[in-house]
Amino acid sequence: MVTKAEKQFAKNFNIFNLPDVPTGLPPHLELQRTRAVCKNDAPIHPTSVLYSGAYASMGVDNSVRLENFSEDFKVDVISLTETDMVFDMIGVPAGIANAFRRILLAELPSMAIEKVFVANNTSVIQDEVLAHRLGLIPIAADPRLFEYLSENDQPNEKNTIVFKLHVKCPKGDPRRKVLTSELKWLPNGSELVKESGGSTTKPKTYTSFSHSQDSFPEFANNPIMPSFQDILIAKLGPGQEIELEAHAVKGIGKTHAKWSPVATAWYRMLPEVILLKEFEGRHAEELVNVCPKKVFDIEDMGQGRKRATVARPRDCSLCRECIREGVEWAKQVDLRRVKNHFIFTIESTGSQPPDVLFNEAVKILEDKCERVISELS
Repeated sequence: MVTKAEKQFAKNFNIFNLPDVPTGLPPHLELQRTRAVCKNDAPIHPTSVLYSGAYASMGVDNSVRLENFSEDFKVDVISLTETDMVFDMIGVPAGIANAFRRILLAELPSMAIEKVFVANNTSVIQDEVLAHRLGLIPIAADPRLFEYLSENDQPNEKNTIVFKLHVKCPKGDPRRKVLTSELKWLPNGSELVKESGGSTTKPKTYTSFSHSQDSFPEFANNPIMPSFQDILIAKLGPGQEIELEAHAVKGIGKTHAKWSPVATAWYRMLPEVILLKEFEGRHAEELVNVCPKKVFDIEDMGQGRKRATVARPRDCSLCRECIREGVEWAKQVDLRRVKNHFIFTIESTGSQPPDVLFNEAVKILEDKCERVISELS
């Protein structure tokens, strides 16, 4: 007869608690879980295993826990300039990295020219094409300082930026380039008359500014202008002229690509290059020379001995030149990608610094998560 103590022992028994039973995943499954191995023809195991019970039969919990995520997640900034930022995002699945990429491209607001009022255009560029080119010019203005302009709103100093362009190529002069440096900011709003007033009323323009924008402390010493002063807008021949007014408003890239604040945002998994044997002498030099990215280097071991080492694994572009068919050491080099370590690159259009864009993307993702939690609770 089974005793009460034996029943309790059977209930609490776990084979993985025995001292001679190995814990964790076998090496080949751990490699499959954490790495994408790149073969000569195609990578294997490129997807991440997200199911929490995938390895339950081996006593391994694959679920995502907040305390583990907080310990593993890390962001290391590799380089930062006014327009470019490269950083490592460690400890997240590809879905999270891709969420940041999509937010940067399509959901971060910026200022872009939406309406163009053409007073005179005798250049060879049609009005529609000229307006399209103006819309793609990045504007160096913080969108957080402006409001969205809806269909029922009047353009004012809080939701509209006005630029003026008036250039002319006199007859007898050579052809002239029209650059973004000639777009002049009008802090008092539109100067084009929409309706002429009477003798006692002020003429009505296309905006209704109650205050000058340069009276705001944010713009007093930082005038609004295009991010780059040397973008070509048009070319004028002798006797040709362009006179227009351009109104920039706040928007997001999901509406139109001109509002995307990044030229591009992309990521790649961290490369991992493993030498499965020692490459010495002639083989070491051949391995170094075959790599176009100069990932490998020669190490002097003394007494005339030289061996190949992996000096710059981050530079590996996965061209597979070192594992091509016909190369005698093809099976002695292992190319891998770390599934939860991403090298993220942000290239700003110049409207905002890339580090500010990433911080704003984090806020948007946080708001999305809070909305999901509130709807589920």
